[in-house]
Amino acid sequence: MTVADLITQTNLKGILDFGLTDHLHTPFNLPDIAASRAEYLKNKPSRRFHFGIEVSCVSQWELDELKKGIHSNPVYGIRAGGPVHGPLAIGITNEDIEKYQIEYVIGGTHWPMYVPMERELVIRDYHRQNMFLATHPLVDIVAHPWWWMGHWKDAQGHYPAEPWFDDFHRIPASMHDEFAAAAVEQQTVVEINIGANLLNPNYPERFAKQYLKYLAALKARGVQLSIGSDCHNATYDVAWDVASAMLLAVGITDKDLWRLEQAPLRASK
Repeated sequence: MTVADLITQTNLKGILDFGLTDHLHTPFNLPDIAASRAEYLKNKPSRRFHFGIEVSCVSQWELDELKKGIHSNPVYGIRAGGPVHGPLAIGITNEDIEKYQIEYVIGGTHWPMYVPMERELVIRDYHRQNMFLATHPLVDIVAHPWWWMGHWKDAQGHYPAEPWFDDFHRIPASMHDEFAAAAVEQQTVVEINIGANLLNPNYPERFAKQYLKYLAALKARGVQLSIGSDCHNATYDVAWDVASAMLLAVGITDKDLWRLEQAPLRASK
């Protein structure tokens, strides 16, 4: 999708406050962020259209490896060979944020950090990453908690069971409590993601129902929530009406959602 099309389509849908958040996994992706910033400015954005970024949780080991310049086209970093339980990192610095005039940083857990593909190990690893992001001084919003893609899908591309789709309660309640407490203490926003979590066609219906209760519990704990489309398509085909009805059913309204105009995070963290 071009920035011009994004502006047109959000206007048609009556979306007033929105942001552009291209992905960055490691510094290898920074040239793409520079191009994104240039296109954003070319379209003379209004004060309600913001320039953000979504960074992945990665390992310090892979950032150090990439500095050697020996890895071919590492668009997604280095997804094998790293140390299990090694130090975590994000591939952006405060200097990068200032250089590209990034207004807010979303941090996401996108893959296991070299742990074996066993349910309990993956759950603990994802919780470790979510906690790292919730407490990182440069991360303003934690993206799509407990999103999953890749391993364990069936022949149709669906996820019937592992790592938590047969029962979201496979994730200990203590992890949710610790994450919520950290988000509140650090004033970190948590994203409600429409495309990745709520309306993901590859997830079972029971997951969406349990996940909605999880979101409602975060709100009850005082966690500030934002909303994201996770749109990666050429058109802004997001089922906002369906998502709205799902959220209203658990008491989450438009008034509950964080907006950058309400609280400039770059100044507050």
